[in-house]
Amino acid sequence: MLHQKLQHKLYNWSPIYLTMKKFSLIVLFMATYFAAGAQGSTQTAPTRTIFAYGGGYSKETLRYIIKLTKKENPRICFMPAASGDNPSAILNWYAACEDLPMRPYVQNVFVASYTSPKTFEEVLLSMDAIVVGGGNTLNMIAIWKAQGIDTVLRKAYDKGIVLCGGSAGSLCWFQGGTTDSRPKDLSIVQGLGFIPTSHCPHYHSEPLRRPLYFENIVKGKLSPGYAIDDKAGIVFENEKYVRSVSVDDKDNTYYVSLVNGQIDEKLLPVAEILK
Repeated sequence: MLHQKLQHKLYNWSPIYLTMKKFSLIVLFMATYFAAGAQGSTQTAPTRTIFAYGGGYSKETLRYIIKLTKKENPRICFMPAASGDNPSAILNWYAACEDLPMRPYVQNVFVASYTSPKTFEEVLLSMDAIVVGGGNTLNMIAIWKAQGIDTVLRKAYDKGIVLCGGSAGSLCWFQGGTTDSRPKDLSIVQGLGFIPTSHCPHYHSEPLRRPLYFENIVKGKLSPGYAIDDKAGIVFENEKYVRSVSVDDKDNTYYVSLVNGQIDEKLLPVAEILK
């Protein structure tokens, strides 16, 4: 009996037994790892969404932004940095949002300080949508980069927070476009590049915009891209064009490119008239 117990004990601690035990643990670990990976792969990644419109926002625009969030009573933050955090722009924002099913917020940049209770990241990443106002694109992007807001906006985009804006608030999402941010003449400004094309806001409302956009594309100063009239807009998902919308039947969106060295201006069909 003692001989059998000793033999059994020796077997349990033999190299073969230990090797088999290690192999079993490895198999168990790998099975658990791949099962967890398979479960994680079924989770849907957030849709990266940008809604760019040609001019200022309107009631119709805001209702559509609410719709894009797919949330009830969404948290929507207005960023007036392009206007230098102009108090009138902030008052107009709250007035426009007053009777809409949303919770409006404002994130100042110029007057923000260490006394603010939350960081830019804490505020912006808690939103369902972010609306960037019009004004000086060049100055806005410069202060965003100085404050690290450009990085926060990229996190918001990847998280699925809807990014919106018109004029400076639409230019900022693209690689670049024409701007009146500098004295005298329209010039080129570089955006954040979330949408890898160029962009032209105020396409027909400002006479110099369209011919200058053509010229910059022909000369290779700007890549082909999207032009938007003041009351129209484009929805992009995961950097791809999805649809065009408009507040009326006169304002439109376009894709402008080069075909055989000549400008090709393609009218994009309006999928929905906003009400």
